[in-house]
Amino acid sequence: MSSNAAAQNNRWRDALIVNALGGLRNPNATRDDNDSERRFLLDERTITDMRASGIDAVNWTIGYVAGPVEPYEFSVGDIAVYDRMIRDQSQHVLKVLSAADIQRARRERKVGIMYGFQNATMMGEDATRVDTFADLGVRIVQLTYNIPNTLGDGSMALQNRGLTPFGREVVARLNENRVMVDLSHSGQNTCLDALRASTQAISINHTGCRALTDLPRNKTDEELRLVAERGGFVGIYFMPFLDLSGQARAEHVVAHIEHALNVCGEDVVGIGTDGPVTQIDDLDAYAERLAAENARRVAAGIAAAGESPRTYPFVVDLRGPTQFFDLAERLRARGHSRTRIEKILGLNFLRYARDIWGA
Repeated sequence: MSSNAAAQNNRWRDALIVNALGGLRNPNATRDDNDSERRFLLDERTITDMRASGIDAVNWTIGYVAGPVEPYEFSVGDIAVYDRMIRDQSQHVLKVLSAADIQRARRERKVGIMYGFQNATMMGEDATRVDTFADLGVRIVQLTYNIPNTLGDGSMALQNRGLTPFGREVVARLNENRVMVDLSHSGQNTCLDALRASTQAISINHTGCRALTDLPRNKTDEELRLVAERGGFVGIYFMPFLDLSGQARAEHVVAHIEHALNVCGEDVVGIGTDGPVTQIDDLDAYAERLAAENARRVAAGIAAAGESPRTYPFVVDLRGPTQFFDLAERLRARGHSRTRIEKILGLNFLRYARDIWGA
């Protein structure tokens, strides 16, 4: 690392950094045959990179998202897997149950793990399952993935239905349990209905702005504005959907953050990268894996418009352990104040977490 890069990184070492949707894994590792249904957990490379990145907390997707497994059973089992990982790696990570745990993780030089779902299919037809998952430590529930479920429509559902009666039941139960309601991946009408139905503020933890890039995974100004008016949170992702070419760059991340700031104000916008801090080392070798993964998603009907065998699910020039510091420097170069940048890096999510979970 150059002396200039080191100085830039050090400039932001004191900032709270929260990734509203991401993970901690090594994408260069080879999956163990005995772990066919589980993500990789922490290895030495991951631990080294997460410490170098300055990250204090991350919303890590666990549980069922899509596929042939039974959603409820899989999700309960996944919670047990991650609980065990946190116990085994307690010198590095801790489980976040409240906003205070994010600050505790920072004080103890650990990374706080927030358990989040990216689909609510595991609720089946029983809204009281929300109570069970809340008791098990799930703190964030995204209502839909890209396709329809019993709560409403995902962003790729052509009918664009609104929130179903069962969806309203689940939202009410999430509110009672002080669990974050996340509307990433939702269809527009489901998003707007849930925003109006919820008695607590709502988040869109990883998205882009449709006014800049007209793709279904991005949110309209109407949705973003209503999130802000209700005191919620919006995280901008580092994903291909930020540019119609599918080859999003750091400049697109900055542009979408700035648009969200203009629509929502500086107290609402943060980051939800939708990726890990460890980068893929060999992009040429990764191309074959990417094509296979895209084919799997297309066959399962869960791919989004803007995905292809050639679109990386990350931003090439904003990845790796320095990604948060690099973003901060780019925002600084655009004239944003340190106060605003620190809000974007983590303080806005912390404010929102306090509102929902309590201190």
